[in-house]
Amino acid sequence: MTKNKTVVQIVWGIALVLAGIGVFFRIPQVMPRIEQIEQFSSIMFFIRFCFYFLGVLLIGGGTKKIYDNYRLPDK
Repeated sequence: MTKNKTVVQIVWGIALVLAGIGVFFRIPQVMPRIEQIEQFSSIMFFIRFCFYFLGVLLIGGGTKKIYDNYRLPDK
C-alpha cells in the first residue's frame, strides 16, 4: 500500500474508534427518550444490547484497522 493510503486508513481507524467511544457516551442520554416510546418499552434490553454491540464493533474494527496499517511492512 502506498504511504498516502496507509495514512488515510490509520485516520479512518482513529475515526472509527472515536465514533465507538462516542456511542458509549451517548447511550445513557438516549435510552430514557427511547424508553418513553411505548412500542420499544418491552424490548429495552435488546435495544440497549444492540447499541453497546455497535460501539464494541466500531472500536474493534477501528483498532484492527489501525493495527494492520501501522505495522511496518516486512522486507
